Amino acid sequence: MRHVQRRARRVGAALAAVLTWAGLLTGCSSDGSGPLGMGGGPGRPPAAEDVIRVTPGDGGKAVRPGERLRVRVPGGRLEKVTAVREQDAQTSPVPGRISDDGLTWRPDEDRLALAARYTVDAVALDSHGRRAARHTTFTTYVPDERFIGYVTPENRATVGTGMIVSLSFSRDIADRAAVERAVRVSARPPAEIRPHWFGRSRLDFRPERYWKPGTEVTVDLDLRDVQGSPGVYGLQDRTFAFTVGRSQVSLVDAAKHTMDVRRDGQLLATVPITAGAPKHPTYNGKMVVMDMLEVTRMNSRTVGFGGEYDIPDVPHAMKLTDSGTFLHGNYWATQAPGEANVSHGCVGLVDVKGGSSDTPAGWFFDRSLVGDVIEVVHSKDRTVAPDNGLGGWNMGWKEWKAGSAVK
Repeated sequence: MRHVQRRARRVGAALAAVLTWAGLLTGCSSDGSGPLGMGGGPGRPPAAEDVIRVTPGDGGKAVRPGERLRVRVPGGRLEKVTAVREQDAQTSPVPGRISDDGLTWRPDEDRLALAARYTVDAVALDSHGRRAARHTTFTTYVPDERFIGYVTPENRATVGTGMIVSLSFSRDIADRAAVERAVRVSARPPAEIRPHWFGRSRLDFRPERYWKPGTEVTVDLDLRDVQGSPGVYGLQDRTFAFTVGRSQVSLVDAAKHTMDVRRDGQLLATVPITAGAPKHPTYNGKMVVMDMLEVTRMNSRTVGFGGEYDIPDVPHAMKLTDSGTFLHGNYWATQAPGEANVSHGCVGLVDVKGGSSDTPAGWFFDRSLVGDVIEVVHSKDRTVAPDNGLGGWNMGWKEWKAGSAVK
């Protein structure tokens, strides 16, 4: 008899437990008062993926940057959405906002990062007031090919007022408008700065006139994951900055064999020069100092000539064009400056072997900056091309602006 009673008690306890769990489960799916706090409404709660729709889909791989991250509900409203991005071993939040009607969340930045893992957590109420939560992840496409932009001038440089911001891309760019939109050049004090494309791999920026001394210029490259050509994406997300120093513009008169050096509009000195000989005249027009070398080798074969010269130790050399025009010290034809034009297109100033600050070439070199302007007049050659070095100042403003890919 005792055995039967004990068995009856065990059955009763088990039944009570079943009823208790049934009550808890009922509470979870009815009035929201159960321990899990899942919202109220009639019937069984729907699956979370039916209440909260996330695109790209959960578990997605190699998601292309053209797809858009969205969280939405067909009815009810979103309560909270949190998204994070893991990229290059760093985790960062993805800011966004829920629409006024509560049906959609979208990120502030539509473009998905490449080679990244996204995690999305969302909480919403369905149309019956039942709460649901969803956790999804997806990874984005990892491109095989990337491009970068090499920026002139160098970061934190102090430059002359003629400096042009020039980006040389490591690959040809097919979608020039997309790349152009991802580059921003700004100035303080403000100036109107416009871009101009030279071919498919070079993008230059300049104001209408030379920079004002003291201007601070910032170059923002937001190129990361921008598709420059089919299957080729940008790599950089970086900021460069430089400062414009004093104004120095020097006027070379090839007919008079002189150069007037002006600092902030005032004449500092007039120095004798030799320009290109009749068979090899110097370009006319505005050229910008691109590089400054205490000493360099000059070999005629590297610039398209024969074996006319090979000088291993040219002093005080300042590069003016990509095609090989320099302003430099000349110690081998010291009688020519001020008297005759004997060079192969360069501008020569009196100097001594090994260079000296006491010579006209050394004096000028010590007072020059990358970005200074050298303008040549009265030479018997054409005007230097705008894309030969930083020759963009030889192009009119209207034509310059027409070179933008963003219309």
